[in-house]
Amino acid sequence: MIFGRGRFPAAVETFEAAVRAQDADAAERAFGRLTHGFDKAADADLRAAGPRLAALLEQVPPGPRAVVAVLSGACVERGADPLACAPAVFASALDAFEQAAVFCERWAASERGELPGHEGEGLEEADFERIGFEPVMAWQALPQFEMACVAMLNSPQVRREVPGREGLAAAVARVAELSGEPFKCLAYALAVLDDEPLIVLDRATGAGFALRVSGIGDNFQLHTLLADALIGRGLVGGQAPSADAVACCRDQAGMVPTTGSFNLVGADGEWIWNEGNPADIPVVDGVRLVVLDPPAYRRNWPAGRFFPGMTGEVVYDHALAPEESAALLARVAKPIG
Repeated sequence: MIFGRGRFPAAVETFEAAVRAQDADAAERAFGRLTHGFDKAADADLRAAGPRLAALLEQVPPGPRAVVAVLSGACVERGADPLACAPAVFASALDAFEQAAVFCERWAASERGELPGHEGEGLEEADFERIGFEPVMAWQALPQFEMACVAMLNSPQVRREVPGREGLAAAVARVAELSGEPFKCLAYALAVLDDEPLIVLDRATGAGFALRVSGIGDNFQLHTLLADALIGRGLVGGQAPSADAVACCRDQAGMVPTTGSFNLVGADGEWIWNEGNPADIPVVDGVRLVVLDPPAYRRNWPAGRFFPGMTGEVVYDHALAPEESAALLARVAKPIG
């Protein structure tokens, strides 16, 4: 059932007017109608609403601000323009993570022990005065801002064109350091590479290959798509992943079992763990470089996308000249471990 024709756009318009007028009571009533009708709204109305909601974020009070960011992200998932929504969502998320760092520092200084939960478990009413209203609200809002930002970062256009990823990544890393909570989804989404050159060397044969990677969330996904790009072409030996596993790592929903084809090693000799992401791969002469060794042990996992809304690609470009591969291999350390 579609939210009655015109009712959802009217709710957006009412909320917009109340926020701009700084009418807290009217904004609260309109916000209730907005959230109540969201799931039943037509896609066309959500496409129009996404940028309008994002544009309000700076003026929305800290309490509902994160929920409005999530609503904007949900609009993007239903077709709203991510380029129009992402800058404001990133700016609000940056402010929240910076304020949350203040919260973590002040909480530690109070010697209260373990940090409270994001839904308020462990907080006291007096904490809003002792620590500050905005830092407390920011700490509670981080899961919502993580969700909203990932919705934006599913878009390759946002990842390529919208500034602010570096500053937001630094703020996320700071809060992770202070809290011990990794915010892994957002940290990995901010680290996703697009059209990134990758050199792969097969230690057993000395062959080298140039590829490009885009939209890959973790190294489980990279491992599967690399095996398809190289073993599937007959360029290196080993067991290629199934077509279903490859499709799930590219753009299909779901996960299917697969078996590891290689041991991935960096130029420094350290293993490149599947649990990491491609941005962790060490750089040699400005390009990330992976060495393929035989698997040290049999390893199985469910093949699929770390970010279900993100299309992953490993594109084979060309084989390196033998002398180029040999020169690179001569600079690679023996595997550690």
